Formats: sequence, structure tokens, C-alpha cells
Amino acid sequence: MSEDQLRQRVRDLVAEVDPESASQFEFRGAQFDRGLSRVDFPEGKGGLGLSPKAQTVVDEELRKAPRYWHDLHVNPIGIGMGAPTVLAHGTEDMHHRLLRPLFTGEEIWCQMFSEPGAGSDVAGLATRAEADGDEWVVNGQKVWTSLAHRARWGMLVARSDPDAPKHRGLTYFVADMTLPGVEVRPLYQITGEAEFNEVFFNDVRIPDTMRLGQPGQGWNVAITTLMNERVALGGGVPDRGSGLIAVLVSAWVQHRHRDSAAEGPGAAEGAQATAAARRRVLRDRVVKLWTEAEVLRLTNWRARTLASAGTPGPEGSVGKAVSAELNQRIYECLIDVMGSEAMLFPEGYPMCRPEAAEAASHRLTPPIKGFLRSRANTIEGGTAEVMRNILGERVLGLPKEPGVDKNTPWSDIPRN
Repeated sequence: MSEDQLRQRVRDLVAEVDPESASQFEFRGAQFDRGLSRVDFPEGKGGLGLSPKAQTVVDEELRKAPRYWHDLHVNPIGIGMGAPTVLAHGTEDMHHRLLRPLFTGEEIWCQMFSEPGAGSDVAGLATRAEADGDEWVVNGQKVWTSLAHRARWGMLVARSDPDAPKHRGLTYFVADMTLPGVEVRPLYQITGEAEFNEVFFNDVRIPDTMRLGQPGQGWNVAITTLMNERVALGGGVPDRGSGLIAVLVSAWVQHRHRDSAAEGPGAAEGAQATAAARRRVLRDRVVKLWTEAEVLRLTNWRARTLASAGTPGPEGSVGKAVSAELNQRIYECLIDVMGSEAMLFPEGYPMCRPEAAEAASHRLTPPIKGFLRSRANTIEGGTAEVMRNILGERVLGLPKEPGVDKNTPWSDIPRN
């Protein structure tokens, strides 16, 4: 399919299913049926069997429509991580049952890997899954689970063989979050929201038909999820100068003369010089950050052109590591540009649980809220230190971190 044909296919969708009058579920359902949800997916499963980079053409055309539903606002974890994992490791029945409502946002997804004693070392997790006929009985606790309070399905990794080395005794499931024994509790953040949750499993019975991959091979499936997570968190390929950097530039234009009173005719010479110097420093910071944002955008574009369906390569770790730290620096500069005004938190600390599927990291206002939320960027989805290890080992070819427990049975490894 040529680029012109693909663009026309999107235009036909918008013409036939008016995004202004159709609901999110109707429009995105039609988008899925026409193979325009993930064009690199097979036909009949939301795609057209094209290269992943062709999705940028689809997204570009959809943004021209009167109304546009961004994947990361509809079902960020399901679309960014769940869909490629189900496609790569699920059965045909799972493909046809799960992919369409996942993409439309009718069924929200969450990811349940981290535990109180297994954060960066995910393979050290302790949640148990014991086979019982054609079901698995799961007991344990997961933590930092975004959107678990809204989710219908959760990606769950549990330990099915405690006597195997930690990476080889795991099994991966798609867990129905409405099953008896699943308990979700809020975890409140410094923003006053409980975007994250802790999830408890008490004798939860999961059908074997909801297992992804072979028993004991859950780590291989989890790698697919983790690599796609880093691609999703690293960001897509937005328009030049858009997104968070556009917020900073707009704030600079609005506030750049905030100290003009100190530079007036009646101001002291020292005050004038200080105000002018401050403005020059902030201007340079804004320009430097805009340049870094553009470099990241182009890097993500290159990563997308190199990507393949299924398990992406380490390129996603580049985008994730850079974008996490860049977001923090942009918000820090934004606070400085706006001055005392940016210190106000009009909402207070509401102690609420967000009902929208949209990830909190994509809500840009008020600035202080984004600033506080961005503190988590270098932790979630793999810490900045873990990302550097991955890049050092898999991209630069540096020696691996020592792994003294690699072949030790999990049950023999000391734990807190």
C-alpha cells in the first residue's frame, strides 16, 4: 500500500464515521476494523501488515480530524504494552477477544509486575501461581499499579516454580481484575492523586486459557511488555515543537518581561543588570531545552523506522531514559520562568483517584502538578539507572552487571 493510498484510507474513515458525532468507542472501533489502529498488526487484528513507521502517516491524518483520540489518553498501558504482548504470545482466541475492546478503550488495562520486594529486579518477584487442574491459584501482592482501579484486565507475572532460577520459574497471565479475591487499594502521590495502586491476590483462580506463553517462560513474555513499555513511555513522534516544550515556550513568551519593573528608568543600575541577566539565562535555557526536545523527537522517529512488531530492540530504552530526564528539566525551567505564580496548586491536594484512563504524566496543567508528577518519570517503567545499564550492555557492548544469583534456585536466594 502506497502512502497516498494509506492517507486516503484514513480520510475515508473520517468522512464515513464523523468523529464529532460518533463516540470514542464507535470511531475507534471503525478505525480498528479498517486496520488503522496499529498498521503493523496483521489484517483482521487492527492492522494492515505494514511497517510500524507507516503508523506516523495514519496519526498525522487523524490529527487533522475535528476530534482526535490519542492512544495514550484512551488506554495507555493496554495499547502501548498489552496489545503487542497479546499479539506476540497469545492465542487466536485471545487476539479476537481482547484486541478490539483494548484499542477502543472499552476495556482498560494495567500492568502488575513490581512488588514491595521486587522493583528494579522484577525477576525476584514472590507472588505465587500454583496449577490446579485447568486453573492457576494466585496469591501475593503487586504495587505501583497504574489504573488498576479502572482496569478490566491486568498483565500479571507470578512465580510458578520457586525451585527454578528466578528468571526461569515465572509464568505470565492476563488476569481478569473482576475475579473474586482481587483487591485494589489506592496509593496517594505528592500530587494528591492515587494514580497508582497496590493489588492483592487472595486465592484468585485464573483459567489456564488466559496464560501467555509456556509455564515457566513468563520472563520471555515479560521482556516483550517491558520493551514496548519503554517505547510507549519514551514518547511517539509528535509534531515539531509540540507537547510539553510548547507549554514552556508559551510560558516564556508570556512571562519574559516579568521583571520589567526592575529595568525601568527609575530602577537601580544593579537591579536592571540583574533582571536583564536573569532573562538572558532563562532564554538560553528555553532554547537549549527546545533543541533537546527536537533531538529526542528525531531520535524517536529513527527508532520507529527501525522498530519491528513484537519485541522492540533497545532503541526504546534510549527514548525512555532521555525523555524522563528531559521532562523533569523542562518542568524545572517552567517553574523558574513563571516565578511565584507557578508555586500555586489551585486544586490543593484533593486525595482523589483519577477516573480517566489518560496517564497523569500527560496532563500538563497546572504547572506545579506536572512538576511534582515528573519526579516519578525517572522511576516508573524502569529507573534511569536500569536504562543506562541496558544501553551500556545492549547498545555499547559494555560488560554486564555481575549476576551472582543467575543460576541459583529462587527459593535459595536471601530476601528481605
